[in-house]
Amino acid sequence: MNASVKLIISILACLAVGGISGYATASEIPGWYATLQKPSFNPPNWLFGPVWTLLYIMMGIAFSLVWKSDASDLKQKAMLFFALQLTLNFFWSILFFSFHQTGWAMVEIALLWVFILLCIVSFYPISAIAAYLLVPYLCWVSFASLLNFYIWKLNS
Repeated sequence: MNASVKLIISILACLAVGGISGYATASEIPGWYATLQKPSFNPPNWLFGPVWTLLYIMMGIAFSLVWKSDASDLKQKAMLFFALQLTLNFFWSILFFSFHQTGWAMVEIALLWVFILLCIVSFYPISAIAAYLLVPYLCWVSFASLLNFYIWKLNS
């Protein structure tokens, strides 16, 4: 499989994860989520879609750079970390929006943050560009963690 195909598959897979979790939880935005008390720094709802779309594209590009690299134990570990963080990313939305478990979502997003960091660290020796492409994702999840914490506190 050539690098272009790996790039397309990687981006589409990441976008699919975001799209499926977004679709599964979208009805909660105007419903349950709208009723929650939120901190003053809560961004407008319209901002989340474009930000996540860009982040999923960057994640896909980063993954494809690792995927196309030569086989190694480090590559396998990096790809595992990526799969784990992507799985955690998917289930955070379900926990938070579908199950309304803001406390458990806080625990889960902390794990997600750790696995994103592990991805960055494991990607760096393979492709510094891939690692750097994940930094905005880590920053956004850091912000989302803070937002999750305040929503949990304000509504507990």
